[in-house]
Order: sequence, then C-alpha cells, then structure tokens
Amino acid sequence: MNQGKTIVITGASDGIGAASARQLHREGHRVVVVGRSPEKTPAVAREIGADHYLADFTCLDEVRKLATDLDTAYPRIDVLANNAGGVFGDRAKTVDGFERTFQINHLAPFLLTTLLIDKLAASRATVIQTSSVAARLARKLDIDDLNHDREFNPLRAYYAAKLENILFTKELHRRYHSRGISAAAFHPGNVATSFGTQSESRLMKFITTNRVTRATLITPEKGADQLVWLAQSEPGTDWEPGAYYEKRKRAKRVNRQALDDDLARRLWDRSDELLA
Repeated sequence: MNQGKTIVITGASDGIGAASARQLHREGHRVVVVGRSPEKTPAVAREIGADHYLADFTCLDEVRKLATDLDTAYPRIDVLANNAGGVFGDRAKTVDGFERTFQINHLAPFLLTTLLIDKLAASRATVIQTSSVAARLARKLDIDDLNHDREFNPLRAYYAAKLENILFTKELHRRYHSRGISAAAFHPGNVATSFGTQSESRLMKFITTNRVTRATLITPEKGADQLVWLAQSEPGTDWEPGAYYEKRKRAKRVNRQALDDDLARRLWDRSDELLA
C-alpha cells in the first residue's frame, strides 16, 4: 500500500465523504476536504488537520475556481474522489441553466476532472466516481436531452446521473489511461447519511428519514470502505481500471447502457459541448 498520497475528496463535509476523509487521514494520507457547507466543511477539516475548500456544484464558476485553487496549491494530486452528489425533487435549473441533478452529479465533476486533467495525468492519479446501484434503473439515456426538458422525474434524473458516472469512468479510462490515469466507479451501498433528506421526492425522503428503512442502511464508515480501498490500493493489481465496483468486486449486474462504448464517447462529447 502506498502511503502519503494527496487525496482530494468532494462532498466531504458529511456522509461517506467525511468518513473517507477521516479514515484516509488515519492511514497517513494528506486529505483535502471539499464541500458545500460553510459550517460542516471546515469542521471536518479542523478535526483531521486538513486543508479545505468550499464549492457549490450548482455553480460551475465555483467549480472552475476550485480547479484553479487545487492546481495552484498542490504539486501533485494522487487521487481525485468525485463524491459530491444528491437526489432532489421538483425540477430546478442551476444558475448555469442546467437541471441540477444532472449538473451536481455529472457535469460539475466532469468539469473539475477535465480542468485538472494535466495535473492528474502527471501525477498518475486515480479518479474515483461515487455512483450507485440505482444506475441499473436508468432508462435509455437521451444525449440530446440530458437536462430532462422533455420529461422530468426526480428519481429518473438521479438514475440517469448515476449511469453517467459509470459512462464517464469508462470514457476517462479510454482517453487517459495511456497517460497514467486510473479511473473507477463504485456503489457505496445503501448508506444512512443525510443524503436524500433534503429531497422533495416523497419516496426518497421516506427511505432516508423513516426509522424502519434507516435501520436497514449501513453506516457511513462502512459505505466509505470502497472509496478508501480504491484510493489506497494499486490499480491494475488490486482492481481493474475503467470498471464499476460493488463490494470491492467488479459488478456483475449492470445496466446494459453502461457497457456501450459509443454512448460513453457521445456523453463525453456532449458534456464538452454543453460546457463550451
């Protein structure tokens, strides 16, 4: 196991992001805490003696500033964990004009990764996407309607975004593995965190706040296991880059679309176009 890596974790002010930050700090790594909350983010950072950055992924200018700040502050970034995400309810557009589930879960981490791509390649970095088993439920992905303008449903938008995380991982591997980047996506398990509690979706709110359903969920510490494992272990030896993982193993059951090389390429190209 390599010690002393510089590991950037987004969505690290709570849940599995914060739990991962604590575990990786205990293992001797230099953790960089990124979060949206001006209260929780510095609190987690102070607890482990880490640097922290505030960035709200509903604003792409904040993502651009984050990328610039990280690139300036760190000579190398060994791991970028794109962990920030969320599931919401009523359809809403961000200040950038994108549907917020799509922007927060896919477009913002796509932008952050691509802005840092030269630093990540030079560092031979691992890039990790926190996806979800919910990707299996995604309907046919419409590259021409990633904002769900034609038909919006909060859970379908989330399912699509989690599929996009896997497709992004696949295409990141195809484009940049030869330059040294190792990419992986994973499902953390059904975790008892604040994730989903602010959703306007009645179903998601019930699942994440009801005492009976919460009793079936795992702790953030257990949910952080795979992120910590992927961050510390050796790509190509301990796990295969470009793949999606569940329970530290390459997932056997996936949405068929997650295997579509052409769809992954088209998603990347369309994301680029939207950001241009």
